[in-house]
Amino acid sequence: MTNEQLKNRTKAFSLRILELVEIMPNSISSRVVINQLAKSGTSVGANYRAVCRARSDKEFVAKLNIVLEEADECQFWLEIIQEMNWIKQASDLDLIMKEASELVAIFVSTLKTVNNRINNK
Repeated sequence: MTNEQLKNRTKAFSLRILELVEIMPNSISSRVVINQLAKSGTSVGANYRAVCRARSDKEFVAKLNIVLEEADECQFWLEIIQEMNWIKQASDLDLIMKEASELVAIFVSTLKTVNNRINNK
């Protein structure tokens, strides 16, 4: 997958997260989760763009670790939403959860590859 494809994929993920938070119920507890999910979800795409501008392998790794943390945080908030049964159409939530999981796997794999290259120089 190219950087451009992953930029588009992380942006699409951010947009799906924003669509999800728009249909969430409005309660005190859900508003907390909505705010956290919206921040971490949009941060995935925004920070991935910063990864693409990294000037060195070390900077790339540092920035990609931030993206990984944000994607992992999204997974946490999505699990909370699922366990609270806040989204009635489970298939919509399942698709977003699957994408979050795939993004985390991509970022972990990329970090392993780059770290191996750095350590073998």
